[in-house]
Amino acid sequence: MKRARFMEEQIIAVSKAHEAGAKTADLARKHGVSEATIYNWKASSQWLARKIAAMGHTVRIIPAQFVKPYVKSNKSDIIDAAAIAEAVTRPTMRFVEIRSPEHIDLQALHRVRDRMISQRTCLINQMRAFCLEYGIAIHQGAGKFKADLPRVLADESNDLTSAMRRILASTFDELRQLELRIAEVNREIEAIASQSDTARRLMTIPGIGPLAATALLAAAGSAPQFKKARDMAAWLGLVPREYSTGGKTKLLGISKRGNRYLRRMIIHGARSCVTHLDRSRYHLGAWLDGLQARMHTNKVTVALAAKIARIAWVVMTKPGASYERRDPAFS
Repeated sequence: MKRARFMEEQIIAVSKAHEAGAKTADLARKHGVSEATIYNWKASSQWLARKIAAMGHTVRIIPAQFVKPYVKSNKSDIIDAAAIAEAVTRPTMRFVEIRSPEHIDLQALHRVRDRMISQRTCLINQMRAFCLEYGIAIHQGAGKFKADLPRVLADESNDLTSAMRRILASTFDELRQLELRIAEVNREIEAIASQSDTARRLMTIPGIGPLAATALLAAAGSAPQFKKARDMAAWLGLVPREYSTGGKTKLLGISKRGNRYLRRMIIHGARSCVTHLDRSRYHLGAWLDGLQARMHTNKVTVALAAKIARIAWVVMTKPGASYERRDPAFS
């Protein structure tokens, strides 16, 4: 095997030359590209994978943590390349799916929304702390805070100084502008969900709305990388960690691997189902009643989230499939 450093600049040069009309075979000989182009996980790997796949090569993206065990010793480009070449030959190796630009755009929209939600929480906490400095306590929760703060600012009998009133008023205006932007992003996500057939079918599952449906689509696509439903639940970190040895099985808490944002969405949806689902009209109702009779509500919520993830895998992998609510049979 020729030990040549195949850097990102060379890959970009190959892509540009191919777009200019150069033959793929000539480019492969010139740059030393094999038919299976293996590229390490990094920020631009999805773009590079799409470019190289368009040239007719088979592309495999491997997460770096799965390549690390195959590194013999020390670190160099040659050692890393040898580790990647060995890792890709393993029959049980798991690869990262090459996503479409539409899915990447959708995931970016969710990332922006998540950042703005965090900023909203920071603003509320900061203003609440400012009020506490003057002996004014405000209820927790965004809704109660937005209702109480205007009354605090209008109350001339409290100890707030004029400078602090001005600071709180300007920060509250910033919060209003941020919420308008969040509402705009929510409407954009809902519009995308209404136009996607898969998203509409995902929303038939209890606990999955436009946000969770589009987040699933953005992160997993059509889920071809998962052979069975449990694999998707494990990818989301909703199955127990295992630490077994000597024939003794030991299961710990959930692994919490994978996409934290998506896992949070599904768990929030499951928590809503545990609280509000009409259990007399769903088969899940009897199952939830049985779980709640023997374990804590938080464990029931995570168990339901894992089941929702498995149902979502079926909907995403089978064309036309949707969740069918059936009334439970009564004897």
